[in-house]
Amino acid sequence: MTIQLPDSTGALRTYEPRPEPLAVTPGTPFTSRTVFSAAHVVADPFADVSPDSPAAVDWDATLAFRRHLWSHGLGVAEAMDTAQRGMGLDWAGAAELIRRSAAEAKAVGGLIACGVGTDQLTAGSLAEVRAAYEEQLAVVEEAGAQAILMASRALAAAASGPEDYLEVYGHLLRQAAEPVILHWLGPMFDPALEGYWGSSDLDAATDTFLEVIAAHPDKVDGIKVSLLDAQREIDLRRRLPQGVRCYTGDDFNYPELIAGDEQGFSHALLGIFDPLGPLAAEAVRVLDTGNAVGFRELLDPTVELSRHLFQTPTRFYKTGVVFLAWLAGHQSHFTMVGGLQSARSLPHFARAYELADGLGLFPDPKLAEERMKNLLALYGVTQ
Repeated sequence: MTIQLPDSTGALRTYEPRPEPLAVTPGTPFTSRTVFSAAHVVADPFADVSPDSPAAVDWDATLAFRRHLWSHGLGVAEAMDTAQRGMGLDWAGAAELIRRSAAEAKAVGGLIACGVGTDQLTAGSLAEVRAAYEEQLAVVEEAGAQAILMASRALAAAASGPEDYLEVYGHLLRQAAEPVILHWLGPMFDPALEGYWGSSDLDAATDTFLEVIAAHPDKVDGIKVSLLDAQREIDLRRRLPQGVRCYTGDDFNYPELIAGDEQGFSHALLGIFDPLGPLAAEAVRVLDTGNAVGFRELLDPTVELSRHLFQTPTRFYKTGVVFLAWLAGHQSHFTMVGGLQSARSLPHFARAYELADGLGLFPDPKLAEERMKNLLALYGVTQ
């Protein structure tokens, strides 16, 4: 069987889907790296909502996907930007997601860390930003999850310079019950975060970031860096205090960063590990044996798909992540909170399908082919 797929020019081409998926099975816990997948949320397709309505979430399907990730040994990074924080999922929905996922993690013994931000604010003073962070930190800690202090649009707007970031983050770290993960999300993921840490000069911003960590090393488990700049991440992780981990958030260069070099390596907290979950887990287990070459042989071929999903405008990568979850059979529909399923083009979806199928990511290739053909038919493409 073949399928007609549109390319970037609008012309149709013939593609022959892969007959069998990649053979991977759940295995033992990882020993050499700590690996989180940032996970998407599944919308309720029958909710009578508009893009401006509070998110309507299918909780059963959302939690089932997290169990899928845990079954392969991956940790879940919950209520992050992959879950459409600030792009369809508001704080009330995120708080409910945190509580439900943390309870599910406890029930199955899964690793979980949850995003702490200020998205209950659209703008505010530094004091209001601190209070918003504190409210969310309390929710995460009460749920029994590790906290990830995410970058804040409100702080970026309110801060007048590096000293304001030092004050706000220092305040939060002093009161955190357990070590947290600090998240530096670049403006390619969220344009409102331009100039974070008090400067658009990334060298100056890095110095401020490191100053925050150096002042509270016992309260920082690690940092997640999402700047899509491999060398900058390497340079940064080499400057971290002893015991503070670097979790790569670089969806363009993750194989080399996780594999590492003679001076160290990155752990992982990645949105691309949502669709890559089983394959990524298999690769990390190979790395656990000391086989870095085998790890790269498995993971390097996935980079083309990741770069496709995260292409400019990068913040819409969530659309491709949910699209692939639908094709893979993890959910029954391709509807997203906030109507974000409309954020990418048909040629983009077609290429994502082709790349994912080529990697063997679909447990049932025939189901993925049928669903892709149904989507094509909605756009007027006959087979």
